[in-house]
Amino acid sequence: MKKILVPTDFSNNSKHALTIAATVAQKIKGRVEILHTNTAVAYAPPLPDYYVPEAYDMTEYYDNAAEELFNLKRELTESGKYPDVQIETLVEEGFLYSTVRRIAEEDRADLIIMGTKGATGATEFFVGSNTEKVIRMSPCPVLAVPETSGDWQMKVVVLPTTLRKDQAKVFEQVAEWQKLFPCAVKVLYLNNPGGFDTNEEIEKAIHTLADAAGLKNVTPFISSNTFNEEASILQFAKEENADLIAMGTHQRQGLSHLLFGSLTEDTVNHSNIPVLSIPLK
Repeated sequence: MKKILVPTDFSNNSKHALTIAATVAQKIKGRVEILHTNTAVAYAPPLPDYYVPEAYDMTEYYDNAAEELFNLKRELTESGKYPDVQIETLVEEGFLYSTVRRIAEEDRADLIIMGTKGATGATEFFVGSNTEKVIRMSPCPVLAVPETSGDWQMKVVVLPTTLRKDQAKVFEQVAEWQKLFPCAVKVLYLNNPGGFDTNEEIEKAIHTLADAAGLKNVTPFISSNTFNEEASILQFAKEENADLIAMGTHQRQGLSHLLFGSLTEDTVNHSNIPVLSIPLK
């Protein structure tokens, strides 16, 4: 993990995510790329033949964006907290989620860190949040940082899992983070999707995945709550005073997403602590 992409709209929430990104980058002596996307251009209606060019002059917008990016970079540099972090800035045009995906692919980002305000009710069902759209399309893991979360720490991680073979990626990713930030890992197995006969078999499967990934300090937990998995994860994280939830995502899109949804995206929308989503493809 060497390059972290941080989308920003210059809000306090995105600045908070940037601070966390710089903290992680300092630990890995990596690079942070701060990306601002001009979404107004993407949503602008087609221009009529008689439009007035001055009405669509974006010079002031880009001047302000450049100044904001310069200030963000200067604040990080002058803080003295991140001497080993290389900082780059970039302004692009388009829809946020597709632009973030494109830049992550082109610049080979290893991680995306972005702030999220979540989404609820009709907004969640019909529109969703920008963060969940990024998660659905991202080529790399996404760390979603709620605006209400505090300073970065990673002492206790909750890892919900189905224990299927593709979950090995989640265990491996958490193991990599554990090398940077030593932590206890609480593995939560919900609703027995693997069809194990006994709790002993479940615990053995958890430790097998953990050992193969090099994940240490692991404690297995088994939940039989079949009513609301998302609520069970969030409640468990609260009870364990977790600092992070790490989950795999199949990044379902289109009809598949409409029919089956995404437990990871739902958790991101409603969590008050950071959630690390890890693509399983």
